[in-house]
Amino acid sequence: MPVTSGAHHLTLFTHDMDRFLRFYEDIFEATTKFDLSETGPEGGTLRHALVDLGGGFVLHPFQMPVPTGFESGAMQMGQRGHIDHFALKVDDEEGLQEIRRRLVKAGASDGIITDFGAVRLLSFKDPDGMEGEVARWTGADYVHSFKDRKQEFWQD
Repeated sequence: MPVTSGAHHLTLFTHDMDRFLRFYEDIFEATTKFDLSETGPEGGTLRHALVDLGGGFVLHPFQMPVPTGFESGAMQMGQRGHIDHFALKVDDEEGLQEIRRRLVKAGASDGIITDFGAVRLLSFKDPDGMEGEVARWTGADYVHSFKDRKQEFWQD
């Protein structure tokens, strides 16, 4: 049994904190626990927040006074930097389908669900281009390869 109990937070950068918070609050019903403004390391105003996504996991976005160059995400896997993407967990198919509907409506996902057997997932892109997934454990005891995965396309 691991001594850890799961992920706590993921820190990332944004160009527009208000837009970032609105996206996660509207789509995932996240709660912004703290939204702080303070003096940045080299002056100017640094803004950061803690956005509760459930299960004890939070996003910790930063809007720096001077852009860092890391605010925009890259869409090509393997070209995104040290952290490639993150996945949010839902507990059931109903939750996955509801988030799917919201993401498609927001223009943040094509709605394709990829079924790997033990996990079903839906990819999305947040307003800064950060790649994310919404994932659900299915209880299956096998995992399909990338070649054998199944895809369910969005039907309006």
